[in-house]
Amino acid sequence: MISRAKNFFSLALGALILILALACQDQPANNVGDCQPTAYDEIGPFYRPNAPLRSTVGKGYLLEGRVRSVSGCQPLPRATIEFWLVNEQGEYDKDHRATVIADRQGRYQFESNRPSDYVGRLPHIHIRVAGQGHETLITQHYPEKGKATARFDMFLAESVTAGDWKVLEPFLAR
Repeated sequence: MISRAKNFFSLALGALILILALACQDQPANNVGDCQPTAYDEIGPFYRPNAPLRSTVGKGYLLEGRVRSVSGCQPLPRATIEFWLVNEQGEYDKDHRATVIADRQGRYQFESNRPSDYVGRLPHIHIRVAGQGHETLITQHYPEKGKATARFDMFLAESVTAGDWKVLEPFLAR
């Protein structure tokens, strides 16, 4: 009887662990509440709005990740992500600009040539992200040397609305 109860307990514990593992496999690396806004990085002088809608501007480097809100680490569906980077000669051009729309879970994928360094700068990809109800983020991704792929999750802060400012009006009037 004891071995039967032991087997049942072992089976139930194994099933619980499997369920928890499956439930957590697509969760953010950060715990809820640990999602800090992605750091701002310079937009640089080469940003141009209205980049073409495409997910590939070259071959050799794959960047993927998720766009999330800092509020509960929730995915930001349909976030608009603009990328721009230098070509193989270290020059910015229209062929190395793209706009990608994240899917309903905030996931995105972008393929390019591996950015080269220029004028003493480390290789980097410029990124501008906009999500509904959130502040627009401008940042950069710096590929690791020798890596052909990277994961870059981005966390956007919620927008301050006019209603939020009304709470501060008594303090701002002083």
